[in-house]
Amino acid sequence: MFRFEEPAYLYLLLLLPLLSVLYLYSSYRKRRALKEFGDMSLMAPLMPDVSKYRPAVKFTLMWCVVGLFAFLLARPQFGAKLDTVKRQGIEAIIALDISNSMLAQDVQPSRLEKAKRIVSQLVDKMENDKVGMIVFAGDAFTQLPITSDYVSAKMLLESISPSLISRQGTAIGSAIDLGMNSFTPQEGVGRTIIVITDGENHEPGAVEAAKAASEKGIRVNVLGVGLPDGAPIPVEGSNDYRRDRDGNVVITHLNEQMCQDIAQAGNGIYVRVDNTNNAQKSIEREIGKMDKAEVETKVYTEYNEQFQAVAWIILILLFLEMLILDRKNPLFRGIHLFSNGKK
Repeated sequence: MFRFEEPAYLYLLLLLPLLSVLYLYSSYRKRRALKEFGDMSLMAPLMPDVSKYRPAVKFTLMWCVVGLFAFLLARPQFGAKLDTVKRQGIEAIIALDISNSMLAQDVQPSRLEKAKRIVSQLVDKMENDKVGMIVFAGDAFTQLPITSDYVSAKMLLESISPSLISRQGTAIGSAIDLGMNSFTPQEGVGRTIIVITDGENHEPGAVEAAKAASEKGIRVNVLGVGLPDGAPIPVEGSNDYRRDRDGNVVITHLNEQMCQDIAQAGNGIYVRVDNTNNAQKSIEREIGKMDKAEVETKVYTEYNEQFQAVAWIILILLFLEMLILDRKNPLFRGIHLFSNGKK
């Protein structure tokens, strides 16, 4: 596992484009000044020791030194060993509804995008907890096995869309059943399944699944996304809305009663997600109340400093830069490293 201990020093790399611009401008000024004295082809024999390429080579070496020096200060390190670390936390499975009805825009920017933002903020608040993600519509499948890798969780979250599941519907019961089997076998850890849905359940067994989870000590909290008045479902890539067989615009409503029943059966809370941040705060408080226990996490330890190799490369480049003179060395007049040997 590779990392930088002091990544802020990498901002020094921004100096490289500036140095390049300054060098090009300086070279331009020099060429312009020489042209004021006369024709370059006539002046070349008068300056036999002037090298055309050596200054560029010396600049390139120093340019590399500056870049490598930034890496040196950032302290590159490699993790030498993967260890199991025990920390105080909980395990949470997020079951996210990605059915087409979640594209409705009664909650801005849409039900699905609002839900993804809530999940992202929940992950940001996690420190020692484990999180997993399940997506569901007519079927349910695991998007992210339970992990403490929050970076991967947020990356996968961005790719979630209704196109991931072709079969439409809202199989909340299947998502809860899958969630119950997604936790680690570790005992004594606080567990919760957070269902984020508009509650338009088209499959049976949701309440029964939540009750079964509760009997296993798993709380089922439900975030109902949308408004009871409902909204049409946009057709992606057009300005139209989804219609039924008779050509009427389909209006999708938040099924608040279904969400409340699932939360009650799962010994959790129900919160409506609207255009405020109240739902975010409520679920964070609920998670904060859960009993934390030792959660085993795989982490890289014993990071070894790798700056020595970078330092040696810098020293070699500096030594080469010192050996290369701006003018041709009379001792090596017969060696043409930077030209074709023609006078």
